[in-house]
Amino acid sequence: MAKQAVTRTYTASIRNQQQVSDDLDSLGFSASKLWNVGRWTCDRVWSEIGHIPGHNELTSYLKSHERYDDLHSQSSQQVLQELAEAFNGWYTKRRNGDTRANPPKYRKHNDEHPRSTVTFKAAGFKLDTKYERVRLSKGSNLKDYWSDFILCEYQTRPDVDLSTVESVQQVRAVWTGDEWELHFVCKVEIEVAESPGEKTVGVDLGINNFAALAYEDGHSELYPLNCLKQDDYYFSKRIARCDDSDSEQANRLNQKKSARRTHYFHTLSKHIVERCVGEGVGTIVVGNLSGIREDEENDESENWGKHGNLDLHSWAFDRFTSMLEYKAEMEGIVVERVSERDTSKSCSCCGRKRDANRVERGLYVCDGCGMVANADVNGAENIRQKVSPSLACDGGDRSNGWLAQPSTYLFDSESGCFAPREQATS
Repeated sequence: MAKQAVTRTYTASIRNQQQVSDDLDSLGFSASKLWNVGRWTCDRVWSEIGHIPGHNELTSYLKSHERYDDLHSQSSQQVLQELAEAFNGWYTKRRNGDTRANPPKYRKHNDEHPRSTVTFKAAGFKLDTKYERVRLSKGSNLKDYWSDFILCEYQTRPDVDLSTVESVQQVRAVWTGDEWELHFVCKVEIEVAESPGEKTVGVDLGINNFAALAYEDGHSELYPLNCLKQDDYYFSKRIARCDDSDSEQANRLNQKKSARRTHYFHTLSKHIVERCVGEGVGTIVVGNLSGIREDEENDESENWGKHGNLDLHSWAFDRFTSMLEYKAEMEGIVVERVSERDTSKSCSCCGRKRDANRVERGLYVCDGCGMVANADVNGAENIRQKVSPSLACDGGDRSNGWLAQPSTYLFDSESGCFAPREQATS
């Protein structure tokens, strides 16, 4: 096996929680206050000139503000960077037609500020792995004397030894709702397996089936999104019953919904990688969804319909692809991102492109060669062919072939894994 440097995040508990919690609270509250100052600044700039300031602009505006010095300078920069990214994400969604997207909120409930995550970069912490301690820097406003700092005693999982990692790049102090914990962002060396084979598989991410897979040797798979849609419906109902969308109960429900979605993404990405290892796949080709909703001819935002637009932006496709990449990397599988342009319109057998070929109920019918296929599988095969052009179809009766009759895997919430439809519904 070869070795490769990758980034990993390790969670650690704080053994001296009682001694450091007040100081960490002060930093967490200060991060929320700085966020609010930045939020107000963005709103003012937007109102005056119709422009959302980026990270560097925000830092320039607020570097002399008293709240900036409540945290270490690198920690303050991170807060403003996260705010700028949140505004950019909101603006992109609104521009692409998501009318439900809201700008980042102020971090304040009535007169109380929540405890925000505080990030310490290289100059903001000092790690002592021998005694399992980490020294975290305060901002000048919160120091009792010039060398004042927070000394946390940490405990990681038994299988994690920070003294063996190549470098610790960041330390994050994270409030869990009950206590503080530390997240160490590390650069580590891992053993990477040899590639399991030379085959390719195309992966099409969509708004009905979360993923459709088309293998080079002629079979295909679908992963419907029923469980996430059920979660969206269930949690939306529960949150709507809360007195306030910013209430503690609503926040807990949102966190639980997010955790279930994250678990789904982790489970699906692991399952797909395991399937690829078993099938001898060395390259996974994934459609890159950035700009997917841009109309190529008119350079305008393409309309997928009200629910399609909202659903497309509510799913973290990029987050899932990132999980797939690092899991595949450990198995020696390469993940390539390619443009999805025209993959839903084109016939994967003859290449004819026509919007009308994609008909209702997920069918793709080519009026040129007569091929009948599941529309998402047809898209996945087009994605695969961008890297490996060899056609898997033999030109025969395709209506009863692999394109039209994919295997379907459903997520079983009780077992927490995927199984073929026959097993999941038995």
